[in-house]
Amino acid sequence: MPATILVADDDRAIRVVLSQALGQLGHNVRAAADASTLWQWVRNGDGDVVITDVVMPDENALDLIPRIKDHRPDLPIIVMSAQNTLVTAIRATERGAFEYLPKPFDLTVLMNAVERALTEARGPARPEQKAEAQNGVPPESLPLIGRSPAMQEIYRVVARLVNADMTVLIHGESGTGKELVARALHDFGRRRDKPFVAVNMAAIPRELIESELFGHERGAFTGAVNRGVGRFEQAAGGTLFLDEIGDMPLEAQTRLLRVLQSGEFSPVGGRQAIRADVRIIAATHRDLRQMIQQGAFREDLFYRLNVVPVRLPPLRQRPEDIPDLARHFLTLAQRDGLSAKTLDGSAIERLKSYSWPGNVRELENLMRRIAVLYSESVIDRRIVAAAMVEQEPAALPPYGNGPRGNGSEETLSQSVERHLNGYFQAHPHGLPASGLYDRILREIERPLLSLSLQATRGNQIRAAEL
Repeated sequence: MPATILVADDDRAIRVVLSQALGQLGHNVRAAADASTLWQWVRNGDGDVVITDVVMPDENALDLIPRIKDHRPDLPIIVMSAQNTLVTAIRATERGAFEYLPKPFDLTVLMNAVERALTEARGPARPEQKAEAQNGVPPESLPLIGRSPAMQEIYRVVARLVNADMTVLIHGESGTGKELVARALHDFGRRRDKPFVAVNMAAIPRELIESELFGHERGAFTGAVNRGVGRFEQAAGGTLFLDEIGDMPLEAQTRLLRVLQSGEFSPVGGRQAIRADVRIIAATHRDLRQMIQQGAFREDLFYRLNVVPVRLPPLRQRPEDIPDLARHFLTLAQRDGLSAKTLDGSAIERLKSYSWPGNVRELENLMRRIAVLYSESVIDRRIVAAAMVEQEPAALPPYGNGPRGNGSEETLSQSVERHLNGYFQAHPHGLPASGLYDRILREIERPLLSLSLQATRGNQIRAAEL
């Protein structure tokens, strides 16, 4: 059925594009360049869906949304913004936006959002979403940084989860920022005034994990001379972050499962049940499904934890975020008392050409090393290459994960064979007829050039000779 769509954006090109696209779907479109006109239309009862930019000449749409929701609670609002940060996504969602889309947006995704909004608006009335405004969050305190499509999707997921108590399982390689996502879910949610307690399962001796999590009574075991308060009690009312959940022993997994099922736990050696009023967020870099097949992780616990899965992309899959991250870390170093530094174009290209096996954590370490060891105010490719060698003299391989961990070094032919297996797995019905040979050459040549430049500290002539 045709509907009336209200569009507010000070960019004339966007107004024209949306008017044409929505018109082709049979909808009536009214487009304005300011928030005051949009507000007048809403007050008059016009429109079935609102599409609005955030920053407009007369008012920020995030301030207008609560008024619209108070006046017309069931009017869906789709928010677009070039200020595509986690805070923008959270603010839009908390104020009652139906959907948040970063600019530049995918037109098909926006059209689908409009159709979903119309479907829900014409169905049973939804309960009004109460806004819990997050005011005064400075840009430098953003918990997550990145404008790539992959990170924008993370922002949208986090924005929808902050005020829900659902259990979240964060997947991602080491150094991708799993704890940052967990902290964002806590710091921007309704439990933010309560404790955030993080526990790394890999850092606790197996025999002490149950006592660490659930506490213990006096005399429960040798050395327990006093009652011990566990992490569940410490996190009462707040969030318990279980990092590296894949390293939890099976016996502790069983107790954790009972807590998730019943909402109660008992300290080691105790009989009195304690209510577990905590939100559980777990994280792992392991393949838990594979561990289930190997009998190392409980399947029922996996499904209890994996209510909402969040997958963090490795840094090599979002190279467009590297410049913003690198500048952010240099700014943090400057606040620590080090001199201000900027990156030139060649340095940024060098950073983007590396695969970052240590992910964001490795990039942060490199930027801090550069801030400390180099006096130049402008950082170029030569300095970046030299700092990489100093950071890891053995030259971490730019691609892959190095030795297979079986006690012996992997040969080049074994590494290439393992790499090629990925192509065969991706094409179970036969490899493509062309392009594979050239692709392998490119993938070998790039790290070879990169390592040669590192070994010669950026000397291109010597690298060419090698």
